[in-house]
Amino acid sequence: LLLRWRRRRELWRKVKEARQRQERSLVQMEMAVRRFREQHPSVNMISILSLPLPELSKKLQDGSLPREHVFYAYVGKALQIATETNCITEYLQESETQLQKAKMTGKLGLLYGVPVSIKDSINCQGHDSTLGFIKNLNKPAAEDSVVVQVLRRQGAIPFVKTNVPQSLISYDCKNLIFGQTFNPLLYTRSPGGSSGGEGALVGGGGSILGFGTDVGGSLRFPAAFCGICALKPTGNRLRPPTMNILFWSLPVVTAVGPMAKDVESLALGMRALLCEDMFHLDSTVPPLPFNEEVYSSTQPLRIGYYETDFFTMPSPAMRRAVRETKQLLEDAGHTLVPFELTNVDYVVFNFCVRGMFADGATSFLKMFKGELEKSSVGLFFWSAKSPNWLKSVLSWIAKPFHLLMPFIGFVSFFSTVDEVWSLHHEIEEFCHQFIAQWKKLNLDVMLCPMLGPALGIGYPGKLSVAVSYTMLYNVLDFPAGVVPVTMVTDKDEEELKGYQGYFRDWWDRTLAKAFRGSVGLPVAVQCVALPWQEELCLRFMKEVETL
Repeated sequence: LLLRWRRRRELWRKVKEARQRQERSLVQMEMAVRRFREQHPSVNMISILSLPLPELSKKLQDGSLPREHVFYAYVGKALQIATETNCITEYLQESETQLQKAKMTGKLGLLYGVPVSIKDSINCQGHDSTLGFIKNLNKPAAEDSVVVQVLRRQGAIPFVKTNVPQSLISYDCKNLIFGQTFNPLLYTRSPGGSSGGEGALVGGGGSILGFGTDVGGSLRFPAAFCGICALKPTGNRLRPPTMNILFWSLPVVTAVGPMAKDVESLALGMRALLCEDMFHLDSTVPPLPFNEEVYSSTQPLRIGYYETDFFTMPSPAMRRAVRETKQLLEDAGHTLVPFELTNVDYVVFNFCVRGMFADGATSFLKMFKGELEKSSVGLFFWSAKSPNWLKSVLSWIAKPFHLLMPFIGFVSFFSTVDEVWSLHHEIEEFCHQFIAQWKKLNLDVMLCPMLGPALGIGYPGKLSVAVSYTMLYNVLDFPAGVVPVTMVTDKDEEELKGYQGYFRDWWDRTLAKAFRGSVGLPVAVQCVALPWQEELCLRFMKEVETL
């Protein structure tokens, strides 16, 4: 008991030190901004913050807007949003040095002088990548991840790291070290996750371009909840920082991607990353430069669409978002074709949940060993830790009751090699069938629902099953982007009173509660393309954005 007490005291000491570092970071940001304002009292920071990224980038390139003005305008705004939402974990003070060094370099990259924010889990040299785990504190990265290296070579200035949920396996944003991040649009709502710090910072205007990762919707949830845009590319188009991915196995593909307030900014971010530096630094990334011809095309599109996956019943606002977008796309000259999804419940639990825990959740459990808190993934943790005989019994008991489908998925982890091989084969077959259905309808892209509006804080942890709309495209490894298209209306709120869900179980009742009281909050749609067609996906997103 004494040893256990001493170990816990040591862990709490590390947490306290990390929180003090976080506080010092905000003080450093405040001092840096104050110094700048004293030296440059006439700079109009509001006008700088109002510029869209393409215009801002152009002004930085031609020298009509000094880098220092842009940098400190965003440091000041980021400080404000961090104070309101608790989204920043660390200020990268070396960014001020990089700002000065930029003067001496002759070559101007595509993101020259642009301040960018980076998710906690993406390595920045000399800084922790905690993933919300105490054991990862005081273990600074030896070098920048490839994505950060390329951003720097393109002239971007990474200036802050942002908060994540413990383990990244949540679409909320809370951990024991840095606490809860709040939605900048409504503080009682979650910002989404796991790139929730990025969502809050970009959504609040404290960063013009952010980068996160996505294994089940971790870019798309924060974008949808905070009213911004995001792109989850094909998994290997921008190789994710593998050393910081806890336990994702090949069946469920992780991706790294950009977040911004508009689609053109996402395109600029992708354009900057898909360059010779990326292909040289990481030979596993296919050398496919950004295809301008596809992105700038104006040819009418043939678009598949569906309003529901028949697993997670869409909120009235979600359904309306798809219907209205479909109608506007048809009015704009595009062809819309119904697409029917089948067996999504099987996909979620047999491909997604089992795929992520294909080693019997051994890696998952290992990451939590010695941690002070596991509540953010309580059901996953309990299920994973249960002995195999208990999982089998619980699964057998639950199977006759269709209303307990989510529970069956949670208790059915497995770890035998032949089952893992079988899983890979099944997913490959499913992917081929999905693409065959897509091609039979001669589709270019797909319009899909996106879970929303933002759920109340604490609800995502109770509603892990609601990832069905996003995680499908991690299993398929298709590029998928999110664009806000409408806001919740009084009529949506009234219709929500009749929401019962497809299973009418505890999960459905809880989701109905989580949606309530959301008038005025943004609702998004998902835009999807076939693998390696990020430019087409972005072009479709731009069509939706401009409707």
